[in-house]
Amino acid sequence: MDQTYRGVVYPAQTDAMGHMTVQYYVAAFDQAFWHFVAGLGYDPDWRNTKAEGWADVKYVINYADELRVGDLFSVRSRVVRIGQSSLITHHDLLSVHGKVCADIEMTSVYFDLSERKSVPIPEPVRKSVTAMIESGN
Repeated sequence: MDQTYRGVVYPAQTDAMGHMTVQYYVAAFDQAFWHFVAGLGYDPDWRNTKAEGWADVKYVINYADELRVGDLFSVRSRVVRIGQSSLITHHDLLSVHGKVCADIEMTSVYFDLSERKSVPIPEPVRKSVTAMIESGN
């Protein structure tokens, strides 16, 4: 698993119970995803130059422990499965002490932003994912 995001909980990110709210867990996972696919070979400029990007179509989230104001955390990411146009990734959100506070399995579809339809995942990304899966990472 690669570390793909690091953050800290700010007061505005907490709820009435003093815990980081769900929307900020999802935001951390979303940002981790973008860093992760960039590391796999997706060029964020393709949004503009090729009108291609990612659309998340399914989230399965588990919450295990709370984060409070000032807590440091990180996200680790890995590929679960690659399809023709879809990518399933798993992300663990960890406390500074390494405890899993939440995890998510995300299904994302590679997307033609102009046509609004799925398209095959680009070959550089596919090659990186295949190499990652074959090496056991």
